[in-house]
Amino acid sequence: MSQAAKTPGTTRALPNLIFASRWLQLPLYIGLIGAQAVYVFQFWVELVHLIEAAFGSQTALATLVKSSGYQAAAILGPDGKVIGYEAITHLNETIIMLVVLALIDVVMISNLLIMVIVGGYETFVSRMHLESHPDQPEWLSHVNASVLKVKLATAIIGISSIHLLKTFINAANYDEKVLIWQTVIHFVFLLSALAIALADRIMHPVAEVADH
Repeated sequence: MSQAAKTPGTTRALPNLIFASRWLQLPLYIGLIGAQAVYVFQFWVELVHLIEAAFGSQTALATLVKSSGYQAAAILGPDGKVIGYEAITHLNETIIMLVVLALIDVVMISNLLIMVIVGGYETFVSRMHLESHPDQPEWLSHVNASVLKVKLATAIIGISSIHLLKTFINAANYDEKVLIWQTVIHFVFLLSALAIALADRIMHPVAEVADH
């Protein structure tokens, strides 16, 4: 007699219930889709402000300056103290670069959300059966928890790099400690990603060779 026949129905019901509990994650992924929609809306708001400012809208320009944290050159008094800042009346290269980097940042975070939503659902909830779909992401065919962790760590490094670049471009408006700590945090992210990738290679050496 097989083991399954010997196992009481109530005993089998418990593992089935535990396995079915994975669907409790579904609202979480739906919530992330909602967050993705918010990022899309925010992207277009910033893009519209950039276009309006390019055509001379002072209101849009003021909004971009405030959101990017840009500050014009300081006006010094006779005693060498800052008494004000030059008025910002038009777009300049620095403002455009800061806004574009902010847009790229939104795109990269959106990509991170897609990886979490699609990869996480495929790995922890249910198969999507996208094998014959022409738009199936290349990485989804061999995704697992380890691969997903490495890809997420890489995406976080990219996002951190964008934030660091924005800070360096606008470095005059940041305290030296802020610059140092942002650089240190970026290197911590980098080392963490390297450690995750190294641990994955050590734990799955055969799979790594097969993939290549």
